[in-house]
Parts: sequence; structure tokens; C-alpha cells
Amino acid sequence: MIKDTTPYSILLIEDNGGDRLLITTYLEESILLPKIKEACDFSEALLALEGKQSLYDVILLDLSLPEKKGKELLEAIMEKAGDVPVIILTGYSDIEFSRLSAQLGTADYLLKDDLTPSILYKSIVYSIERKKVYKQLEDSEKRYRNLFQLSPVPKWVYDPDTLKFLDVNEAAILQYGYTYDEFMKLTLRDIRPEEDLEILQKELALRERKKGIYSTGTTFRHQKKSGEIIFVEIRYSYLEYKGKGAFLVLANDITFRKRYTDAIEKQNVKLKEIAWIQSHIVRAPLARLMGLIHLIESGEHEELPLEASELNQLILSSANELDNIIREITLKTEQINLDEI
Repeated sequence: MIKDTTPYSILLIEDNGGDRLLITTYLEESILLPKIKEACDFSEALLALEGKQSLYDVILLDLSLPEKKGKELLEAIMEKAGDVPVIILTGYSDIEFSRLSAQLGTADYLLKDDLTPSILYKSIVYSIERKKVYKQLEDSEKRYRNLFQLSPVPKWVYDPDTLKFLDVNEAAILQYGYTYDEFMKLTLRDIRPEEDLEILQKELALRERKKGIYSTGTTFRHQKKSGEIIFVEIRYSYLEYKGKGAFLVLANDITFRKRYTDAIEKQNVKLKEIAWIQSHIVRAPLARLMGLIHLIESGEHEELPLEASELNQLILSSANELDNIIREITLKTEQINLDEI
């Protein structure tokens, strides 16, 4: 048999000298240079584990030691083992306890009477690899949680069937004013103004048709716990959450940006009104004034049946009309104040 050259570090917790020798022999038959640390009782096991969990790849545990036995022993070792996989070696077959040990997080449950070098080796290798996979999954989950929870953008996950919130991040809690527990009792309808619920239904139907597609961003009105209405840009994508289809939503508050844009558009309308007044309304009285001035300068007014007072009245009327128009332009100009946006 070709031996595994991996230098596995193994903590063997076993009070029976004969069993320790047998297990060591089995290990050496399958592993070229195993690093075996032996603990003959519970005290030695604690000493071997105290701050040294990272030294071991796996722990082999006999369930019957002088100081502790069974569940009490297992719980104590599991607490000290940390991420190190624990394989139980016992001389007694107990189905209920094997289930309990699995619930407590043990990697395997082996009967000493059935033990062989091959069975022991496979159990060790599988337990170590399984632990690595679990660790990778845990790390992946942690990265997801960090990306989700630490994001400054409000995010949530919701059930497309019930519209209930399945998870929300801290930014969403701060933005909408609900606690996490309150969010878990709400649905998407509860953060929409009542008059916008029909719009929500249309949007949800569109999302169902586009499952798996990441949206590019659409603006909607949302309502905070306080009743305040805000404008948010929604982006979403379909994902699997705890074994079930769900939607991940990003809700970026663009209320200030929208109000600023709306104000700019209103000012543009006023500017267009001013431009129209300047190009059309101002032209009429100005043309009359220029015409009257031309008559006076050319002397042609003497040929017209107009008294001087009438001519002056026409000039004054045109001047007053022009003055009123200028006042209106000034008033509209004063209304344009972007600092108030």
C-alpha cells in the first residue's frame, strides 16, 4: 500500500494503552510520517488543546476517560477543539448517541471493533477535507454578509411570492427608520405610498419575467416609517437565498438629486419665459418708441395731425409699457435662486 506523504498532525485522546498502540499502528500503515500527540486523560487533553488548536489537523477521541465520559466529555472537547474536526472512537454502538454527536458537530463516529487502517485513514482524510469545504463556505458567507451589511447603500432580500423581507442591512434600517425585527414583519407594500401600489404590481410582474437579469436602475417613490416620501433608484438581481429563489435589491436615495434636477428644470422654464419676453413683448413698445423718435428727428411729425401733447403721451405710454415689461423680467429673474434648491 502506498502511504500518504502528507504530515498530518493528530491529537489522540485515549486512556487505554493497548488501544493507543493499535491506533498508532493503523495510522503509520496509511500515513508515512504522522505527527501523533497522545493524551491519556482529560487533563492532558485540555493541556494539549489549550491555545494550540491550530497545531492539529484532526482529533481522535475515545468517549470514556477517567474524569469525564460520554456527552459531558464530548461537549468539553468540542468547545476546546475550535475548527479542528473531531472523530469519535468508541467500543460501544449507540445509535442515539451517534446522532447526538453529529448534532454537536463531530466529523465521524467509528466503532473500535470495526476499525481498520483503511477505514481510519479515509475517515481522517474525508473529515479534514470536509472541514476545509465548510470553512470555505463559511468564509464565503462571511464575505457576503460583510458586503451586504457594511454597504453604505440600503439593501434587502425579499421573497417574490409573499413580498416579505427576508434580510435587510444596516443602511436600510437607518434610511427607513424601522428596526430589523420590524422589517421582518413588513412586505414591499409597506414601504410604498398607497397611491403607488399599482405601479409596484407592474414592476414586480416585470421582475418575474426578467429573473436572473440585473436591472439598470429605475426611480420609484418610497415611504419611511415617519411617513416621509423619498425617491430611490432601484437595482435588483435574482438569487438563491437559503435554498429558495429571492431578489436582492439596492435602494439608493436620490431625493436630493431629484429635487435639485426638478428645480433646475423649473428655472429653465422661467429663463425661457424671460427670453421670450425679451425677444417678443419688449420689441413692440421699443419699436414704437424708436418710430416716434424717428418722426421727431426727421420733422415728419409736423406733417401729421398730432398735437405735441399727443405725441408726448404716445412716447410716455410706450416708455411706461417698456418699464412694466422690464419690471416683470426683473421679478422673474429674482425668482431664480439656485441656493434655495
